[in-house]
Formats: sequence, structure tokens, C-alpha cells
Amino acid sequence: MFVSAAQSAIQQQVHALYSDHHGWLHGWLRKKLGCTHQAADLAQDTFVRALLAPRLDELREPRAWLTTVAHGLMVNHLRRQDLERAYLEALAAQPVPHAPSPEERAMILETLHEIDALLDGLPPKARSAFLLSQLEGLKYADIATRLGVSVSMVKKYMLQAMTHCMGVALP
Repeated sequence: MFVSAAQSAIQQQVHALYSDHHGWLHGWLRKKLGCTHQAADLAQDTFVRALLAPRLDELREPRAWLTTVAHGLMVNHLRRQDLERAYLEALAAQPVPHAPSPEERAMILETLHEIDALLDGLPPKARSAFLLSQLEGLKYADIATRLGVSVSMVKKYMLQAMTHCMGVALP
């Protein structure tokens, strides 16, 4: 009972933080990135980090904290984009398409099985939204179109999936 009360308090704190600051954070990220969809993704990731924050209730300057977390996520996102771009350019420059070795294939399959086990128990649309976002790199708007739901519903699915994964991964 104590654990569920603590979890409920954390959820209420994150909900209040989200309600009070999501619009502002999304706007800040949109100005920095120039893309509303990327801004929505990174804003959502920032609030997922809030779920993991050990002492969320002690935040004195929530916008400063959110800005710091979002900036770090944005830097990582931009680095990842640069890395992906460089990889694709290098791949395009290769004369023969690269085929994964048997060891690479085995590692990929093992990872996919681990992901499948981690997502076991999620509702189908939440699972699909998570996989489309994480494996295919789709933006929330594209996921919403594919699943025939609103972007807001995709955000709820992503939060549900992230919360589920954290619950499975953490004993």
C-alpha cells in the first residue's frame, strides 16, 4: 500500500509539472529545433525523465530543471542525427551493400526478443506506438496517422509504454 501511495504522489507531481509547463517547454523546443514534431517528441522524453527523477517534489525552479533536461536531450538528438547522417553517407559510398554477419544477425535477433519480452503485457496500440517511435523513428504525428488516433493519444501510449518498461526493468 505504501508503494502505491508513493507512486500515486509521484504521478500527481509529474501531472502537475506536465500541466503547468508542457506548453511552454514545447514552444521553447520548437524555437530551438524548428520542428514541432521533434519538439513534441523531446518534450515528451523530458517528462519521462521527470518520472525517473528521484526528488521531483524538491524542485524549486521546475522550468530551469526542464530546460536543462530538454537541452541535454536535444543535444543527444542532434548528435544522433549527425551520426545517422554520417553512417548513411558512408553506407551509400560502399560499392556493395553491407550484409550483417551471422553473429550480428544473432545479436539483432536476441535484442528483438528482449524488446518483445519487455513489451509483453502492453495493449496493442501502446506497443505499436512505442515500436514505431523507437524502432522506426517515426514522429508522434506519423504514428498517430498510422494508428488512426490523435497525437495526444500517442503521447498517452508512449507514457504508458515507458512506465511499463520502467516497471519491468526495475525490480
